[in-house]
Amino acid sequence: MTTPEGGATGAVETPGEARADRPAPPRKDAAARPPRRGPADPVRMLMHRHQELCAHAVDALEIAAGLEAHGVTDRTAARFRHRDVFSLAEELYARVPRADPAAAPGAGPPHTTAPARRSRIVCGALHLLPGAVCVAAAAALASVTTAPPAVRTAVGASGLVLLALAVRLGVRSGPLRLRHGTGPHTAGLWVCWTAGYAVYGDWLLGQLLAGGPDLPPAAPRAAVVPAVALAFALVPAACCAHWFTVRGRRVLAASRGLGELAARVRPLLLAVTLLFLGALVALLLGAAAVLGGGDPLALGAAAALGVLLFLARLLAVHGFPEAAATGLASAAALEALAPALVLIARLPGVPPVDAPVAALATTVGPAAVPAVACTAAALGLLVHGLRALTGACAHWPAPSGPAEAHRL
Repeated sequence: MTTPEGGATGAVETPGEARADRPAPPRKDAAARPPRRGPADPVRMLMHRHQELCAHAVDALEIAAGLEAHGVTDRTAARFRHRDVFSLAEELYARVPRADPAAAPGAGPPHTTAPARRSRIVCGALHLLPGAVCVAAAAALASVTTAPPAVRTAVGASGLVLLALAVRLGVRSGPLRLRHGTGPHTAGLWVCWTAGYAVYGDWLLGQLLAGGPDLPPAAPRAAVVPAVALAFALVPAACCAHWFTVRGRRVLAASRGLGELAARVRPLLLAVTLLFLGALVALLLGAAAVLGGGDPLALGAAAALGVLLFLARLLAVHGFPEAAATGLASAAALEALAPALVLIARLPGVPPVDAPVAALATTVGPAAVPAVACTAAALGLLVHGLRALTGACAHWPAPSGPAEAHRL
């Protein structure tokens, strides 16, 4: 080698010295690794967002129900490096310190009186009250068969008012009591319409198709058998709702993911629906045997109405009152459409729009209208329930958010 002045030198550059003078080449794995984005602790964001829920939760299941109510699913939990919502809830429950129970919002003395703490005997009596009132009203109607039409109408109207009050007391206690607010105010109107149509709808449609009714000489004729059976059906409805609630919470505690929870809850919903349907059919057949009469189609329509009311109440109890009201409103609209078409067809210059209703009532019977309407609405609520009632928030007594939140 030569020096900068052009002279030769005896020093030889060793390979080690050459490697020491050169900068080290970048590692291939370091160049291929993408830069880390996002916070190092992604769960901390959820801790701050759901601080109140995690601080006042009794266990991790309550946190899982609250997260699911806010739209957090297993796919969302994967973004926070967890396999499912339950695993994410366990970490939140372990990391967030517990709050003082006395400082919890709405906390009261440990011995406060609440409708949920009523004795089973009182709840059972309230659930039997509608059946007793309906039997008394039917007996009162039977005792005034020879009275003027105005008297019979007054007795029937009084019985319906008392029955409505008894049903209201029955559903405000026990397993049928709403735990997620009051729900839409129009839901009671749809219940009254569908129940009233089950009692007087067949008579009204028959009178309209015959050119009537000629009121006041034509006194309304009530369908006593469906009314009595539906009134006593409040007892099996409460029992079935309690069984579904208890089993749903057990399944929630045993499940390790939302997929497993949904797979276990769907058979429960189908089983409880069939169980209530069997009890209702037994009540209908028993009432028909004791009171006499009872058209099979009318009994089928009453059974469809009972299942519709049961599914609607079950959805409302578990946090879906809007869906329940929608199902009841659709059945009420279909039932109201039939007499409305008959009345519209009477207008001059209007085509016979009542032809489908007249053909259905003549071929099958007037009870076919409520049978079709209630069956279609009940199937719709059942399909909706197979999805809505499979979430964790549907099986917790007091979720921290709306149960019908958008699911991610």
